[in-house]
Amino acid sequence: MSEHSANPSPAAAGRSRAVKAVIPAAGLATRFLPATKAVPKELLPVVDRPVLQYIVEEATQAGIEDVLLITGRGKTSMVDHFDRRPDLEARLEAKGDAERLEAVRRPSELAEIYTCRQPEQLGLGHAVGYAESHVGDQPFAVLLGDEFVKPSEPLLPAMLELQARTGGVVLAFFEVDPAETKRYGIASVEPAEAELTDVGEVVKVTGMVEKPKPEDAPSNLAVLGRYVLPGRIFDAIRRTEPGSGGEIQLTDAMELLRTEGVPVHAIVYRGTRYDTGMPLGYLQTVVQIAAERDDLGAEFRAWLGEFVKADASVGSNT
Repeated sequence: MSEHSANPSPAAAGRSRAVKAVIPAAGLATRFLPATKAVPKELLPVVDRPVLQYIVEEATQAGIEDVLLITGRGKTSMVDHFDRRPDLEARLEAKGDAERLEAVRRPSELAEIYTCRQPEQLGLGHAVGYAESHVGDQPFAVLLGDEFVKPSEPLLPAMLELQARTGGVVLAFFEVDPAETKRYGIASVEPAEAELTDVGEVVKVTGMVEKPKPEDAPSNLAVLGRYVLPGRIFDAIRRTEPGSGGEIQLTDAMELLRTEGVPVHAIVYRGTRYDTGMPLGYLQTVVQIAAERDDLGAEFRAWLGEFVKADASVGSNT
């Protein structure tokens, strides 16, 4: 098992930097049925790479090379994607297809992939709790399996640095339309300590509310599916009673730590976030990434423009 850690800042002296990532990926993905009856949502393709590969690449770009997948029944193909395929590689090599050969090998070279089975889905906190035997008492990152950020606009490195400095919980927020707060976990915040603001747009979290009505929302800062957590989160999860939906919520465990004095901070992310958790967001992600590809972007954008123009023309004549 390989572990690589960047040098911590002077402010983080004596604290370890997270070098492991956990990806909870045991859900049933009912919004994508019947496609996800046999294919895990995490393996749905965004052009020619599955969502899960983008997420693992996001972790490795931040220096994390140890990734634990929390899986469930029917999800073994996720692990297969990161395994070698000597037969396929030999065929591509024989054909002289170096580009596809490299693409096929790349997943197996990204990180050390480990798995743990969550036998039943009882909430995000419940899923994260299964990582304890792998993570131990060290800090670690949690990356939800249905969203990722643009590689040229990274988020995780700053989160890892901030957690190494504070030793607490570090979240990521993004701004939403105030009318949309009822779809997200929303945070109440105050200005962060001055010595932390060089990491990015950092705020101190004073509370979190799950899916509040717009008139009740303390802000328009929504929780993004990235967390860097201290090892003590596992004890908090064990002490957390079932909450929303009768499930053990990670938010409740983090709030428990906050009330006990553990610092909770967040970075407000203003880069590009791709959300593949719903069919519409998934389709938008495919279109965005396809349009930006060097190899097919220009042709795809031209076709898309003609399609939209023709569709608008048909609509105006009805």
